[in-house]
Amino acid sequence: MTEQPAPEREKLAEDDHDLLTFGEAGERLRIEIAAAERQVAELAEHGDGSELEKARRRLEGLRAAVGRNSAQPINDDNFERFFGYRGKARRNLPVDESGR
Repeated sequence: MTEQPAPEREKLAEDDHDLLTFGEAGERLRIEIAAAERQVAELAEHGDGSELEKARRRLEGLRAAVGRNSAQPINDDNFERFFGYRGKARRNLPVDESGR
């Protein structure tokens, strides 16, 4: 039997409270997936077939969202699509004295 994730929110070590970061979105998804898994298990045991199917589709959608939420590296090929203008992806370039 696999261990069920805790339904409580895990404290993340991020200081940015203004943005929904990849970490925060991932944590919210983890909580929703855990709840959806419990609902599917409960409905499979003593639930209505149409409700079970609906719950399974939701769980599948949440799991697919995890992949979409993953941070993808920016490269020259996807730079313009991501930022909306032409440019080059910044790589591990040396930092000058001004911190740029």
